[in-house]
Amino acid sequence: MVSSVRAHLCAALGDDNPSAASVTFVGLEPLQVLRFGPDTDDLVTYATLGCSRYPMTDPNDLVADPVRGPRAEVLVRLRGGAGTASGIHRSLAVLAAAPAVEGVVLGVDRLMDLGEPLWHGSPFTAILLGASEVSDLPLDPPADPVQFFEGAPITGTEAAWIRLKGAEALREAWREAGIDPRDPGRSAATL
Repeated sequence: MVSSVRAHLCAALGDDNPSAASVTFVGLEPLQVLRFGPDTDDLVTYATLGCSRYPMTDPNDLVADPVRGPRAEVLVRLRGGAGTASGIHRSLAVLAAAPAVEGVVLGVDRLMDLGEPLWHGSPFTAILLGASEVSDLPLDPPADPVQFFEGAPITGTEAAWIRLKGAEALREAWREAGIDPRDPGRSAATL
């Protein structure tokens, strides 16, 4: 299944040979973070690979279904070329492991606060998940399709704003201020 997800990402992002970093956590199968690009808009896309291996389940469920349930991978797209976010692969692997380790179900508007810089020297410590341009990958029934969410790096202040006002309020503040959440050098939204 992981090879199908990789092929789907390669086709969707137009790059058959992304670079890859593998991260292993005790008790879990290895997770990979693929790096695509930069593309013609100078965007580099980092994508998790392995999060969708198993369905995400609520830890309060008495029995986890090994086939049915949502599956997801996370993409982060940043402007500025390949050297922009040194060390982001580890943060994305932690995020990809969260469903298996903490019982987190990833979805649109989900705030994932890692509590430490997402990459070396980054002011961003959390990721806000949203819809991605990558289409869902259907799997053989009865398995649910793999969904792809785009994560926007956010500051601690922005994370607090989301907790108080909601994800759409932050996105609206970005639009009003002309902030590109894909710009790793951007300032935080004034809230």
